[in-house]
Amino acid sequence: MLRLLCLTICLTMFDGLGVFAQSPITTNKRDEVQAKDAPRKKSKRPPAPFKWVNPIPKKLQHPSLKHGTFRSPSLNQEIGYVILLPPSYSRESQKRFPVVYYLHGGRPGSESKSLALAPIMAAAMKNGKADEMIYVFVNGGPVSHYNIPDEPSKQGADVFVKELIPHIDATYRTIADREHRGLEGFSQGGRGTMRLSLRYPELFSSAAAGGGGYETERKISESGGRESETLVFAEGDNAWDLARAYAAQKTPPVQWMIYVGTKGFNYENNLAYMKFLNSLDIPFEKIIVPEVPHSGLKVYEQNGIDIMRFHARNFKLTQQ
Repeated sequence: MLRLLCLTICLTMFDGLGVFAQSPITTNKRDEVQAKDAPRKKSKRPPAPFKWVNPIPKKLQHPSLKHGTFRSPSLNQEIGYVILLPPSYSRESQKRFPVVYYLHGGRPGSESKSLALAPIMAAAMKNGKADEMIYVFVNGGPVSHYNIPDEPSKQGADVFVKELIPHIDATYRTIADREHRGLEGFSQGGRGTMRLSLRYPELFSSAAAGGGGYETERKISESGGRESETLVFAEGDNAWDLARAYAAQKTPPVQWMIYVGTKGFNYENNLAYMKFLNSLDIPFEKIIVPEVPHSGLKVYEQNGIDIMRFHARNFKLTQQ
């Protein structure tokens, strides 16, 4: 009897140890399955190194697009741009066309960043829904469309205004005057569009600023040019101070548009900037696109033709 009792106890202990020994293995397998099923956090890719020349990616190539370069006198190197020629450009050997310069978003960006808009622009002109114009996609430099004081290699605004525009007018059949020259951009390019058209109203008659970060521009204004501890611009070179300076003269007159999607992360500060322009009695048109996020392409898919017609209308108005 005693031997039987001992055997029973030993078997029970053995079974208990067996179950205990298997338990971690079962748990580990379950954890492995759960780990495979769990969503993985996407790691942010670091921005690509800045380059002044960026050929058109294969997926963005279009028959009306052409990549070009010119030699920058200030930088002594080649600078890239992309040009969208209107449908009748090759057929009309003498005809000249208005030109709109498009400023990309991102920091840094490149002349190839916003080319997803090109098929929409080209189709609108081909179908007669918008007047024919030349579009030039600009490389905004290392700090997208800004000049950085005392850093000769970071003068993106000057390379555009003082070098690219004269090159385009000398190379292509543009109507080379402010009455037929427009400016446009989205996000960083929207900031650049507003700043540069306020700073150089003698160069542009039409300017459409999309989804600009005007809260950051206000911060720069209130901090003497400082966007961050490591990024400092020239004092007054921001969309708030330049608007105040323009309001004192209001000449030459520029036709402005501000466009933004209601789901964009800076929608509210675009509304605040519009209110600021109203307080300065600076007129502008606006397009507010419902349910659209911070995306120049999404805006263009819904209202691109309206923006193109805005420029065309302004070019005609300034001739009168």
